Amino acid sequence: MTQNASLVSIRVFMAVLLVWLPGTLWAEPARVPGQVGLFADRQPLFATQGGTGRGSASLFAPAPPDAQVTTASLFAGTRDGGLFSPLPERLDRPLLRAGTGGSAAMRLRDLIARAEAGRAGYDAVQHGAVIRPPLPPTRMTIQEIHAWIRATPGQPHAIGRYQFIPSTLRRLVDRLGLDPGARFSPDVQDRLADLLLEDAGLSRVQQGVISEEAFMLNLAKIWAGLPTSSGRSYYDGFAGNKATMPWEVYAQEVRAILNG
Repeated sequence: MTQNASLVSIRVFMAVLLVWLPGTLWAEPARVPGQVGLFADRQPLFATQGGTGRGSASLFAPAPPDAQVTTASLFAGTRDGGLFSPLPERLDRPLLRAGTGGSAAMRLRDLIARAEAGRAGYDAVQHGAVIRPPLPPTRMTIQEIHAWIRATPGQPHAIGRYQFIPSTLRRLVDRLGLDPGARFSPDVQDRLADLLLEDAGLSRVQQGVISEEAFMLNLAKIWAGLPTSSGRSYYDGFAGNKATMPWEVYAQEVRAILNG
């Protein structure tokens, strides 16, 4: 009985071994140093990053948060500057202050506002805007104005006393380093306009570096409502633009401001 029991135990052990051993042999392929096995680990077809499962170079990878789609301005390429083409990058200049041209700047702003905004003043919105801002511009923040612009594509967006278009507004806000949460107040609009006056050459014409005629033309290149010496807007015929005051009136007032 003892011998028979031993034989039975051996047979059971062998049977178990035969069942277990093949699974062990095939569960993990043999690895030879210097060689890559058929089932060796591979880089995934769509590599992931940061454990998120997103492809590092996926066709559908989202754009970086700060990526922006840029398009040409409505009048880019048709005129070398002006309200309807993005302003070139310029070195920051000090803002005009009382006693250093501030009075001239204030009077020039008043003249420009007559040509551009009329009675609406700081709350003016381009008449072609079918969908108006939800609030008067002076009660909105800069970021709220940008949100309105993004939400209403395909229409004019010139806004405020000096009729800033989106590309110009963005550039000027960046140059001043304004917080997006800042209100589009009269003071903010004046400060933005002062940058454009300097771009047109106010300090230079006051110093005799450029002529009064050159300065007036530069202003007309920025604000479409101002006339050139021909009596027409620099953008006459583009999107219905026309000068809103005669050249004689414009020239007389600018000269009086500069020499006053």
